[in-house]
Amino acid sequence: MAHQQLTLDLPHRPAVGRSDFLVADCNADAVAWLDRWPDWPGPALCLYGPPACGKSHLLDIWRARSGAVLVCGLDLDAASVPTLAASRTVALDEADRLGDETALLHLYNMLREAGGSMLLAARQPPGRWPLTLADLRSRLSAAPAVGVAAPDDVLLAALLGKLFADRQVVVNEEVVGYLVRRMERSFDAAARLVARIDAAALAGHQAVTIPLVRRILDAS
Repeated sequence: MAHQQLTLDLPHRPAVGRSDFLVADCNADAVAWLDRWPDWPGPALCLYGPPACGKSHLLDIWRARSGAVLVCGLDLDAASVPTLAASRTVALDEADRLGDETALLHLYNMLREAGGSMLLAARQPPGRWPLTLADLRSRLSAAPAVGVAAPDDVLLAALLGKLFADRQVVVNEEVVGYLVRRMERSFDAAARLVARIDAAALAGHQAVTIPLVRRILDAS
């Protein structure tokens, strides 16, 4: 079957054990900051943005490069701080949902003294976190914070094209454009949607067409 190949001029960045990460305007600043590591101006950098905008993927990319230990904000406690600090690089996900502010303050101080680094991911910049410790608020507010926006049209189209290609599913630009204009604007939603479309096409022994994807979207 003849088809029009998607030609989207976006750079690819490898992610260990995962699909390529696509760089676009909505995440380029964050990627540039990660590229600067370990030459950050301080021990911490915060990535912030809405759910499913790619923060966790960026954490994974940085972890693969730095060897950082991953911990969730709710799981951070005083007992874990010495081990985390000894690793010298820490990736803290959901950092705005802390179980122990004092533990994060101690971890920050120990990493700073050791010349280590910490990448924090959250929904809001640190200045908007509900922190009660003044010292912690001061340190995190002084750290660089870079936003990661929801995917734009170009990035969503590239992501959909790659997700379909990973499944060896042929799609044309009209189908991708139709999806971009109507789908939830997130990385997670794109992955779920492509999986549902692939399953429906396989079950019906049919190509991926606009009528098929319209039916999938209408059933959402």
